[in-house]
Amino acid sequence: MYKGTITINNIPIKVYEYNTVVVGSGAASLNAADALYKLGQKDIALVTEGMNRGTSRNTGSDKQTYYKQSTSIKDADSPFKMAQTLFNGGAMHGDIALVEAALSLKSFYKLIEIGVPFPHDTYGQYVGYMTDHDENSRASSVGPLTSKYMTERLEDQVRRNGTDIFDRFLVIAILKDEDKEEALGLLTLDIRSMDENNYGLTLFNCRNIVYGTGGPASTYYSSVFPKSQSGATGIALEAGAKANNLTEWQYGIASTKFRWNLSGTYQQVIPRYVSTDKHMKDEREFLDDYFENPTDLLNAIFLKGYQWPFDSRKLTNNGSSMIDFLIYVETQIKGRRVFLDFTKNPSCASFDGSLDFNLLGNEAYEYLKNSNALLPTPIERLEKMNPLSIELYKNNNIDITKEYLEIDVCAQHQNGGLLGNIWWESNLKHFFPVGEANGTLGIYRPGGSALNSTQVGSYRAAEYITNRYRDKPIDINEFLLKTNQQILKKIDLIKMIKVDNNKESNILELRDSLQKEMSRVGSFIREKDEIEGSLPKFEKALLEFTDIVHIQDIKELPTVFRVYDMLITQIAILSAILEYIKKGGDSRGSYLVSNDNGSCEVKIGERVWKFSLENDFREKICETKVRLNNGFDVSHSWVDVRPIPKYDSWFENVWEDYRLKRIFD
Repeated sequence: MYKGTITINNIPIKVYEYNTVVVGSGAASLNAADALYKLGQKDIALVTEGMNRGTSRNTGSDKQTYYKQSTSIKDADSPFKMAQTLFNGGAMHGDIALVEAALSLKSFYKLIEIGVPFPHDTYGQYVGYMTDHDENSRASSVGPLTSKYMTERLEDQVRRNGTDIFDRFLVIAILKDEDKEEALGLLTLDIRSMDENNYGLTLFNCRNIVYGTGGPASTYYSSVFPKSQSGATGIALEAGAKANNLTEWQYGIASTKFRWNLSGTYQQVIPRYVSTDKHMKDEREFLDDYFENPTDLLNAIFLKGYQWPFDSRKLTNNGSSMIDFLIYVETQIKGRRVFLDFTKNPSCASFDGSLDFNLLGNEAYEYLKNSNALLPTPIERLEKMNPLSIELYKNNNIDITKEYLEIDVCAQHQNGGLLGNIWWESNLKHFFPVGEANGTLGIYRPGGSALNSTQVGSYRAAEYITNRYRDKPIDINEFLLKTNQQILKKIDLIKMIKVDNNKESNILELRDSLQKEMSRVGSFIREKDEIEGSLPKFEKALLEFTDIVHIQDIKELPTVFRVYDMLITQIAILSAILEYIKKGGDSRGSYLVSNDNGSCEVKIGERVWKFSLENDFREKICETKVRLNNGFDVSHSWVDVRPIPKYDSWFENVWEDYRLKRIFD
């Protein structure tokens, strides 16, 4: 609630106090706010940069997946079995995998109860399908916009609860007790009330912070994250929160004019891939240059639907990830543009305007046959199998029934992120990163497990807070005593930013150049020398930030802080990538590490890329910590992966531990 106004350095700043402030408005944050309320902690607020800006509300795929323990009679499943699947992806702690499995059905059924329309059969079974890296049919979906449905229904709950919502507030600092390494509150900008008297500065004094800011969406230029989202991993790192697995991302084919993942049926209908020069001239079907026969080419395109993320293991033997690699060559090396054409079949398999189905492999043929989609053109097959996927683009002013769809290989999701324990609490006490901001997921993960993680992690944070951290926030005078220097540091940064009404701002130009460099050296093709040459550029930009940045209007301050946050994150990620390569790490997950002595190779024309797959360090996790006092330092430490817990869960003992709240110890 509102506690009044204080003055720091002649600047009036409003102060609010709550037990818990939830940051963000995606599926994780909204679920945390709702869970806190329903578990009895109602002294809470939700602070968001924009209620409708996040990834949960603005992204999806052809059939966006929610991954949970199987509920179908045909699949023998258990929390331990699902945990084993998650754990087997590598570089994931087993105890966290067990939590995400054990609470998957609780979270799934809650979503159903509040109105998310997951489908069930006549007998009430929520039947599923098999997704990538999954041996059971655990996946479910409500179509292309599963996370949007989740977010909307969860927002309904939060608004019905009457929770205070601070919309259009940008968090610019996480404030802490530096002696105890405990989070104490937040410094924000009220974007609606910015002027040169107080810049919109607003303080939140709180006992707990649930941090659901999503992944660091502004890291890359080639990205499928919505342009409205930037993420806020950087200021968490700045405050001393550790991260883990910052190297681990998913990259995959996506459209660029309207940012959307092109997985599933978009590929299984086998569209035509073409590249052009910058002016859409000199059209070529560039995949023909690599694949020796039509069947291999068609199968690779089809499998791209199941195997949408780039995977370094799928580059050999005409694997589906060769398509991503060939797109990289066209766009990054040759400087061309790449498109999908759904109106025509690949020329190598076209006969009188129809697809020669005899050239398909058995899996692709049976899939299209069983879907009653043995139809002449890709767009007709797509209309049969997934008409909503066509409508989605029409709603965004792109008609794929008539026009080409420009694409690239884009960053889609960070599997790593901020560190959390089995209750999602950071090393910075009272600070709980949830959703994609939290790096629970390892190298490989089943499709849709990220959505499950948003719900499980946010519930766990809420459960811990309501059982262990119910105290009121500390006295305002003590709060200011402990945080005053941290607040002044941000005020000094603001005052050092040059504002010139007669000069065009350069902040967006700086952002774009850094993002492009990040996509060039730190995306899914990684070379040690390139990263070593590039990292000092990012470090120099951060150290000289207030010297090189100028804006035209004080209302551009939110963009300034987003770029500042982005820079910290980019440096941490590049440093972690370099640490992994120097340790001897080979290609793994969704990236290729170039290695002149590699045991595998990809040859395109006269150029050869060598790489290895042997040393993937799946039994270790790299933890990253940032220090910004008197300079900028990034350090890394390697920890052993914790195994999946195996213990005697005798009911009476569990019941006693639960009653006495020993489970939270």
